[in-house]
Amino acid sequence: MSPVLAATLAFLAYAAGYRFYSGWLARRVFRLDPAAVTPAHSRADGVDFVPTRPVVLFGHHYASISGLAPMLGPAVAVFWGWLPALVWVVLGAVFVGCVHDFSALVLSARHGGQSIGALCEDILGPLAKGLFLALIFFGIALAMGVFVFVISILFSWGADFDPAALAAAKTSFPEVALPSGGLMIVALGAGWLLYVRRKPLLPVAAGGFALLLVLIWLGHRYPTLGVTDRSAWPSPDSWILLLMAYAWLASVLPVWLLLQARDFLNSLLLVGGLGLMYLGFFLTAPTFDAPAFNPAPTGAPPILPFVFITIACGAASGFHSLVSSGTTARQLDRETHARPIGYGGMIAESLLALLAVLACTATLGGRAQWARVYVDWNAVQDLGAKLGVFIRGSASFLQRLGIPEDLAVTLVAMVVVSFALTTLDSATRLLRFNVEEIGAALGRRPGLGRLGRLLANRFLATTVACAAITFLAFYEIEVDGVRKPAGLALWTLFGSTNQLIAGLALLTGAVYLRRSGRTSWPLALPAIAMTGMTLTALALKIRDFAAQGTVLLLVLASILAAIGIGVSLTAARRWRRPAQEAPRAG
Repeated sequence: MSPVLAATLAFLAYAAGYRFYSGWLARRVFRLDPAAVTPAHSRADGVDFVPTRPVVLFGHHYASISGLAPMLGPAVAVFWGWLPALVWVVLGAVFVGCVHDFSALVLSARHGGQSIGALCEDILGPLAKGLFLALIFFGIALAMGVFVFVISILFSWGADFDPAALAAAKTSFPEVALPSGGLMIVALGAGWLLYVRRKPLLPVAAGGFALLLVLIWLGHRYPTLGVTDRSAWPSPDSWILLLMAYAWLASVLPVWLLLQARDFLNSLLLVGGLGLMYLGFFLTAPTFDAPAFNPAPTGAPPILPFVFITIACGAASGFHSLVSSGTTARQLDRETHARPIGYGGMIAESLLALLAVLACTATLGGRAQWARVYVDWNAVQDLGAKLGVFIRGSASFLQRLGIPEDLAVTLVAMVVVSFALTTLDSATRLLRFNVEEIGAALGRRPGLGRLGRLLANRFLATTVACAAITFLAFYEIEVDGVRKPAGLALWTLFGSTNQLIAGLALLTGAVYLRRSGRTSWPLALPAIAMTGMTLTALALKIRDFAAQGTVLLLVLASILAAIGIGVSLTAARRWRRPAQEAPRAG
């Protein structure tokens, strides 16, 4: 099968899934009500709860869920062949990931905008809530610790960066630092114009996007801003501190002032960039360099269940339920908007993962060259190098449209960093919500009221969130005799953590539907599959960590497995209770 035919069939599957399956879910399963009062109205506060135009909210949601993972996961998983990766990306999205995101958004909108972890208390009970909140804190902090570390590498002036030959760069793309920073200023201005001066969306969006393109050109023209000495350029550690300062600010400012506008402008770049890349792909009509199926590559874990763990974002990702039930649900203007934003947003992200599969399997120049890149399992774990493969592969599609090679690399690198940064700022806000919810739970316990009130403060909660992310980005631990940043050392557990959150979020939604007397199998079946695969993967990891004597990873994996089993057993007990109409919380 040619890559063009594979991509065409994938597009048809996405279209059919949205037209028929999501329509049935909206009408028959969730019974969306256009007259329902959403938390954006009932709890409007001008900071987090803000009714938002659906097109703007789609941009925020799409940009927030589409971080580095939809590129990193497929770039690693194609080691098992392009076919397993492509099938899971497409069918996993249509029947699992889109349903997961959609259901989390609806549930949160019907429970006052609570996160998926907090609303567990209403559906599964207080024990499940406590376990879920702990799991969410670890998962977000770990992922963002790695994201901020990788972004700092992309911004750095590394040994492989040559301003005269950008296409040869592997991990260093400092030319995107200027447009990334400039966009934050443009977004502040756009937010002020839209919400304070009440200017129309179209001219503000057009002007902001034009400025973004100018910034990208300036970054391409002056990749190191005139700095000629590498030692004068900020180090990766300095970039981490600067990025965390931005994340702190983005978390505490009103959502309309920075986050919404930045994500919307970014989404224009992301959608436009994806469109151009796919256009170039179809014009290029490449052939696959990778084998369709490579069941036992050197050093790799078994394809089942690990292909489902390696590819999370792009197929099914627990992090999305945190975005859906966190920032997005608090801005949902009407309940019926949940379908295009929740289900449709996930399809848009899956298109990015599909492009990653194609870019990493059809642009390396033949089977022999692909085999030199994908030598063994250890070789494919270099996250920065895999991003480089995606960036150069996608840039080759843009070159087919007549865009010069160095400019094409800059454009794709900017798209990659934009995905990462929008996820970083949204995730920091989500981690703040998580800390606040932990504080609210502690505040109800005797003797812990003061601590609970402190953690419920958005400024202190944001500081705690940023401290956890920074710790995982900076602090080094030794694994297998090699010292690594804690986030990278623990990255092997991120896929399991993420997919465990997805399975448990689907379980929560399935119990909600059953208690409401509605059809629950669209959530129950993928919930059982996701939870079962993740617990199986954790059991295999626990066995390996025990054999290797890796105590830290062994303990953490065991804790994750215990949380998954605990919440699953709680869900099973609630499942057996008689159906009743689940309450709506304003």
